[in-house]
Amino acid sequence: MKRLFASFSLLPLGATALLFALPLSAWELDPERSRVSATVMQIAPDGPIPRQHEVRRLSGSASTNGTLELPLRLNQSDVVERLGPLPPWLSGLTERPMATLTTQFPPERLERLEVGESLVETLTMTVRSGNNVRQESLPVRFTKTSSAEVQVTNAERVALDGQALMADPTLRSVMLLLGYEQIGDEVPVRLDALLVR
Repeated sequence: MKRLFASFSLLPLGATALLFALPLSAWELDPERSRVSATVMQIAPDGPIPRQHEVRRLSGSASTNGTLELPLRLNQSDVVERLGPLPPWLSGLTERPMATLTTQFPPERLERLEVGESLVETLTMTVRSGNNVRQESLPVRFTKTSSAEVQVTNAERVALDGQALMADPTLRSVMLLLGYEQIGDEVPVRLDALLVR
């Protein structure tokens, strides 16, 4: 699972993320209420310093067979806010997908849920970033909160491999721009997304 998030995290720490595991017929992610948060432990001369990051405005809708393809862009993260105005040669990168996640889920499983019920599904996630392709399994919890809303969270603790993140040339460049020369071995990640129809 850590390998999945390491490859996915071309988007600053988000990688990962999970959240994108939401391909359901007639359902789509609500961008205002769908995000992934991550805690990066910056290794500084005075000791470790926890830093919070988010990938926000997650959006995507499922095809009729339950397939979701979710492109992830740098401007969905809080990195641009932290860096301030980018030079012209770099600003175009914020709109371009840095990674694309594809997964599939049987839409009928959500349809059969009663309000208040949950189910945990282990989804197969394929992450493409540049020439890299990773495929991993990810447990995700779906909770039906109303007839037209389903809350989506990770079903177990998830942490990115900090060293693998820093080994990725693209992500390392972003991390260096943020002032991270070294980070901890684990980057805990939390999914909080909402499916609506």
